[in-house]
Amino acid sequence: MRDLSIITFVSLDGVMQAPMQVDEDPTGGFESGGWAARFMGEVMPQVNKHAMQNPVDLLFGRYTYDLFAGHWPNAEPTSHGEVLNRATKYVVTSQPQTVNWQNSRALTGDIAAEIVKLKSQDGPLIQVHGSYQLIQLLLNENLIDEYRLWTFPIILGSGKRLFPGGAALRDVTLTQHDVTASGVVMNFYRKAGSGDVCPAVHAK
Repeated sequence: MRDLSIITFVSLDGVMQAPMQVDEDPTGGFESGGWAARFMGEVMPQVNKHAMQNPVDLLFGRYTYDLFAGHWPNAEPTSHGEVLNRATKYVVTSQPQTVNWQNSRALTGDIAAEIVKLKSQDGPLIQVHGSYQLIQLLLNENLIDEYRLWTFPIILGSGKRLFPGGAALRDVTLTQHDVTASGVVMNFYRKAGSGDVCPAVHAK
């Protein structure tokens, strides 16, 4: 049995759409793409330290998978990229024949049931990057064990929100916390009653 975590960059008002690139995801007329990019010099060291040090399996929605697969296989080698390229990648897709990034496997059919099967197996942590629609499924099915959230000091006013409304009532426990000099807050939460409690909340 293994856990599933999500890594999500959100604005102060909860928007997770297109944090990195201007044209990353313009659906719904979203015009604020790339809103998190100017903070990445401080944030990515945190991501690498706290979320990319140990082996993981990756779970993607198809749109996010294509973004990652179009960049990381040919990117300049980094420790972050090595983890992503080496990991087994599970992709929710209706076109399994086009899943070509190394170590990629397609998930089709009853996706919730397939993810339950993955979690029941031995192996490393399953980690979700981005993947808005997939995260909504995971929320609805209560399949998320850990929320790894970076909250940025910016209000966008519109866009796809991590919790768009109607989420079920759940208690979570803070397990890790940090903040960058520019005010980006890292909070890791687990389902209440599982895992370690954050020993000390600190700020830089």
